[in-house]
Amino acid sequence: MRASRLVTLLLLLQNRGRMTARQLAEELEVSVRTVYRDVEALGAAGIPLYGDAGHAGGYQLVDGYRTRLTGLTADEAQAAFLAALPGAAAELGLGEALATAQLKLRAALPAELREHAERIQERFLLDAPGWYGDADRTPHLTAAAAAVWARRAVVLQYRRWRAPEEIERRVEPYGLVLKAGRWYLVAGGPSGIRTYRIDQILGLRPLEEQFVIPDGFDLAGHWNSHLADFRARLHTGEALVRLTPEGARRLGVTPTGDGWTEARVPIESIDHAHGEFLRLGADVEVMTPAELRDRIAETVRTLATRYEGWPWAEGSSDRGTDPPHSSPCTRTCG
Repeated sequence: MRASRLVTLLLLLQNRGRMTARQLAEELEVSVRTVYRDVEALGAAGIPLYGDAGHAGGYQLVDGYRTRLTGLTADEAQAAFLAALPGAAAELGLGEALATAQLKLRAALPAELREHAERIQERFLLDAPGWYGDADRTPHLTAAAAAVWARRAVVLQYRRWRAPEEIERRVEPYGLVLKAGRWYLVAGGPSGIRTYRIDQILGLRPLEEQFVIPDGFDLAGHWNSHLADFRARLHTGEALVRLTPEGARRLGVTPTGDGWTEARVPIESIDHAHGEFLRLGADVEVMTPAELRDRIAETVRTLATRYEGWPWAEGSSDRGTDPPHSSPCTRTCG
């Protein structure tokens, strides 16, 4: 543990130049006294560093010195490929390894390239999850990742949408995919290659037996085929709609002018389209299919009846009474 900390301290000084004992202590999450002891140990090992006292003081390496210690551990090499997604690396248990790997990579770069890399990190950020909804709970993600690395079969207890809702199945984990902030496990099983949502795994038991990935399997290629098949099954119908300019904008349709725009849009199902088009309110009119138009019309009639009975009197708690015959604007409208 101490050897790793000494390497990190050396790389910090090489990357950042002069640093105070307190700054080093905060970076290394140790006490200032521990930093003093570590600096003495590095000096005793022949590392040319020195310290200056005073307000502007601190420790730094002799000008021109660069360590040749740039080798990466296995975990650090894996984490380096997740550098664009620090949150993902942390979820996989590689957060600390990623930080160390980035330090080593910076140390190996010439000064001008190191400055360029630092500017990229300062000015660009990738935040993969969507805006709405809390992050999925994935208590079995680390175990799934370990099985993927080791090529070991596992027994999954899994919750799915159709009956039976809870199943147990032996699978061979081929790889993990992070899509829109949600983790998926791609695994081979008795019914071929399937995709499992990590947050729907109820239990995961690793087995001792190892497996071999089928010849020709490519995770990225399989995932792209999976998405194409999903989209093909997703849109099984079509609706003819009329849209206001605002409705066209919200639906991603190019308007034909300042008035209503007629468009044909793919739909997944009557039930799904019913909810999606209701979100557009008065900015859409469904023409066909007739079943969808009738469903929306019935919903609108139900809502109109429901809100007609809303009490207009201020402070009223009786939601079952009819509104007064006078206009609700009697006291405020000019």
